[in-house]
Amino acid sequence: MAFRELNSKMVEATVVPGQRLFSQRGAMLAYRGEVSFTPNTQGGRGGIASMIGRRVAGEATPLMTVEGSGTVLFGHGGHHVQVINLTGDTLYVEADRLLAFEGTLDQGTMFMGSQGGVMGMVRGQVTGQGLFTTTLKGHGSVAVMAHGGVIELPITPQRPVHVDPQAYVAHHGDVRNKLSTALGWRDMVGRGSGEAFQLELSGHGTVFVQASEEKL
Repeated sequence: MAFRELNSKMVEATVVPGQRLFSQRGAMLAYRGEVSFTPNTQGGRGGIASMIGRRVAGEATPLMTVEGSGTVLFGHGGHHVQVINLTGDTLYVEADRLLAFEGTLDQGTMFMGSQGGVMGMVRGQVTGQGLFTTTLKGHGSVAVMAHGGVIELPITPQRPVHVDPQAYVAHHGDVRNKLSTALGWRDMVGRGSGEAFQLELSGHGTVFVQASEEKL
């Protein structure tokens, strides 16, 4: 895999000829060797459709294409960095939590409401979270950012996981998501965290949860 965790806030990426990495703009801390960084206009292997999807979603996070031969140190804002390795499955992650990922992965966009129904749309309207989630599919590694550290919680058919939507970082596996509320509409006004909403993840997979509700 391309990424190696150096500490909780920095990863090292190996860049080899003929292979690309994509990173969030401003994530490069240092590099060694002959490495180039150019603004990305194609949206990774997802192509222009992926770019359009992110723009419609309000998640047009600027990406840089990283090519050449050498090593690069990535980090951003002092946030905790977690490396996730994919072996053919799909990772669902908020676009602004992406630090860097391998160009072998296909990038796309999923409308959260397609799984969460009307309550999935409420997530974006009331909690301030995006209605769309970036998808990365295939074989490769991804570096994501979070506040205060990340914990991996297993999701099993017998034990779904309930997550505060603002503490959600990413998930992968055969997982369904559904947003529910334990409060009435009047009680929800002004509330955007777990006391009002719960993101229920059921099926079989893993969800990554950050230690803070603070948005990036």
